[in-house]
Parts: sequence; C-alpha cells; structure tokens
Amino acid sequence: MDQKRAFLRHCLATLAYRAAKVLRDVPQTFGEFRASPTTRTPSQILAHLGDLLDWAWYLAKGVKGGQNTEPLAWEAGIDRFFQMLKRLDDYLESGEPLACTEERLFQAPIADALTHVGQRGMLRRIAGGPVRGENYFKAEIEVGSVGPHQRPAVSEFD
Repeated sequence: MDQKRAFLRHCLATLAYRAAKVLRDVPQTFGEFRASPTTRTPSQILAHLGDLLDWAWYLAKGVKGGQNTEPLAWEAGIDRFFQMLKRLDDYLESGEPLACTEERLFQAPIADALTHVGQRGMLRRIAGGPVRGENYFKAEIEVGSVGPHQRPAVSEFD
C-alpha cells in the first residue's frame, strides 16, 4: 500500500477514535439538544457524518452518489456512522484504484467529518456532558481500527 493511502487510512482511524470518544456515554437527551435555534442537533450532525463517509466512498469509487439522510435513532445513527467508516476503510485497504486523489478525498469529506466530530464535543460541553480532554499525540490509534470500540485513552486530563 502506498504512503498516501496508508496515511488516509490513519486519518480514518483517527476519526474513529475521536468520534467514539464523543459518541459514548452521552446524556440521554443529547441527540435532540439544540445550542441555538439555527444549529443542527447532535442527531442531525451524526446523520451528516454518515452521509459524508458515504459520499467519500462514492468519490473513491468514481461513482455518482451520496445522500442527505434524516437522523436515525441515536444507536442506529452511531451504527451507521461506523458502518460507513468501515466501508470506506475497507475500500482503501483493498487496493482498488481511487477515482480521485487522496488529497481531495481528505480535503472534503474526511476533513469535514473531523470538524463535525469537534462540534459534537463542543455541544456535549454546552449540554452539560463534557468529554475529558486528551493528549491525542499519545493515543494508540491503529490503521484499520475504525469501529466504535477503541483502545482506552493513554493520557486524559481535566
């Protein structure tokens, strides 16, 4: 596997690690929390995250596709997000040719997904269920580890 593709897969594993942290142990009403009348709810952001990864898979394959889905029940939305993440990672691992450059794949859907994971962390703090900070440089993130179950944090702080 070439270095660009390997790095892109590391980006997906990083996305999974950070997303798993902000998606677990949320307050019961968090999915419908709204910071202001014009912001998306966490459930809407979660649906969008799944859509971004779905779009990335289509871009990688060079097929027109993607969708704007309605939010699912919280756990179903989490399952969909990680399924879309795994599907994209599996495609990158397969060695099948990419229909776009790795850089373009990162700069649009993957970078956007990282941004939205950060939004969810901020929304959790506003909603009264903050996520502990972490030194992500020390995190044990492995290529291919793109599911909801991630290694425990190595260096969290308050």
